[in-house]
Amino acid sequence: MPELRRLRADHAPALLTFEQENRAFFAASVPDRGDDYFTDFAARHEALLAEQAAGTCHFHLLVAEDGEVLGRFNLVDAANGTADLGFRLAERATGRGLATAAVHHLFTLCTTAYALTTLRASATVTNTASRSVLTRTGFVATGEEVLLNGKRGLGYVRELTPEATTPAPGPA
Repeated sequence: MPELRRLRADHAPALLTFEQENRAFFAASVPDRGDDYFTDFAARHEALLAEQAAGTCHFHLLVAEDGEVLGRFNLVDAANGTADLGFRLAERATGRGLATAAVHHLFTLCTTAYALTTLRASATVTNTASRSVLTRTGFVATGEEVLLNGKRGLGYVRELTPEATTPAPGPA
């Protein structure tokens, strides 16, 4: 069973492989990261770890038993009980409920470890899979239209309470 793990320095090689192998798949529904992301990956990874150490972000990977990264689930701009959720799942891992289970698990971490009470998220209007995960996990569309690297998207919000964040079966 895949496990949700907090980002660490030693995750860098597997995370880079995940991003490279799924780049075209991701670009079909979310804005592409661009070539510089891959060229400067080591420095970017270190910067993420610094943000995490400062408590402004909380990064998680969904990792298979063999160490392969199947997804990433990020809580960014954490302040005053609120953070923005972003996630992406490897093409080969889609359609199995892994993203939904991981987001449910994140809700528990938000309330027990990170003191978060509200999550915001957004997805491009063409990203049906992510919008479905958000809806299934209790996010509500705000009616706000957003631009995600020039692509039209929708905003979502999810209020968190300890009672409402019971983890669903899945990644532990």
